[in-house]
Amino acid sequence: MVPLMVLMAGPAGAGPLAEAASKAETLATSGDTTGAHDALRAAVGTFSATLSFSIGKAVFVASAPVGYAMYEPKPQPVFKPGEALVSYVEPIGLTWKPAAAAGKLETHFTVDLDILSASGEVLANQKAFGNFTFTSFLRNQEIYATLTTDVSGAAAGDYVLRFHFNDLNSGKSASVDQKFTIAAASPAP
Repeated sequence: MVPLMVLMAGPAGAGPLAEAASKAETLATSGDTTGAHDALRAAVGTFSATLSFSIGKAVFVASAPVGYAMYEPKPQPVFKPGEALVSYVEPIGLTWKPAAAAGKLETHFTVDLDILSASGEVLANQKAFGNFTFTSFLRNQEIYATLTTDVSGAAAGDYVLRFHFNDLNSGKSASVDQKFTIAAASPAP
């Protein structure tokens, strides 16, 4: 008979998110709903400051979003000739710095744009296509950019829309590609 060894792993040291969750549960159990919510929100903001700057989501939408995660995705990335491309993009890991207003924080980013052919040739570009500043009492994480791109006059075919997000507080950049197609024009009746 071969002896069976079982190794039990003890709990790893709790990190700031686990500690905040525990504190929030205690506060909620004691009836302090607001305190529980605030503890979690502060912990997520602090944790997010440790993340690499990146893009979490980039989707074409049927119309301009009305808020964070409040959009209707475009079913297919196919656009009629002259139709504007509307993109919903969520940056992650933005850097916050003290704002001019006492007690507030600020994040600031710009967005550069490239339009590429399907083979990767840059057909058009624009620096600082978008310029966004958010000022808040905390490190908000529910930040998004709505970017509308006019491609009228482009021939029917496949393209790539590339956004370069530039976190001006950290000097870091993150890029995201969105493939799209411009459909052939419908024949006139």
